[in-house]
Amino acid sequence: MRDYSSQGVGSKPGSAGVASSQYSNQDRRERLRALALETIDLNKDPYFMKNNIGKYECKLCLTLHTNEGSYLAHTQGKRHQQNLARRAAKIAKTQDLANFQEKKKAPTRKTIKIGRPGYKVVKQLDPETQQRCLLFQISYPKIEEGLQPRHRFMSVYEQKIENPNDNFQYILFAADPYETIAFKIPNKKLDRSEGKFFTHWDPDKCTFTVQLFFEPEAPEET
Repeated sequence: MRDYSSQGVGSKPGSAGVASSQYSNQDRRERLRALALETIDLNKDPYFMKNNIGKYECKLCLTLHTNEGSYLAHTQGKRHQQNLARRAAKIAKTQDLANFQEKKKAPTRKTIKIGRPGYKVVKQLDPETQQRCLLFQISYPKIEEGLQPRHRFMSVYEQKIENPNDNFQYILFAADPYETIAFKIPNKKLDRSEGKFFTHWDPDKCTFTVQLFFEPEAPEET
């Protein structure tokens, strides 16, 4: 007769190998958990938190654990690792966007203004079309090297110096190191057809010229 006493009380024939493997795996996990507790400082884990009832939480995965060992086992699991990867990707994307926006910001220019430029304004009337015309010539003899003067039109509501008057608008001229200057002109529609709106920068004479025509006015009814 075969002796099964070595398998222990309650053991079934042929099951000793499986039970030993299970106990061995469990023992290995316990030893790894104990080793992790000795080598890992959970206080430095940003997602580790002990709640008011004495249990442990993972703030990343929103899971609850009965002890530190259970939390550590969770951190090695698939769910926690996937959430860590997603978090890292989100942080990297945010950082890349911040770096991109920082690069887009133009460096602040600090230019000492030297006063207003000289200018000449000529009012004209086209005898053929009876269109009113304005010619601006702005002199920038000390303009910064490589720059070209700029101009733009501005509504009366964009300024705070005068009370707004809908009958007028402003044309502005700017070029460093000079102060920006503005001229009040009629608030009428400009004729931007060929030859009716003209801008020119002469780098030799340092003169910026703008010529503009207003659209013809409708004849008054009699």
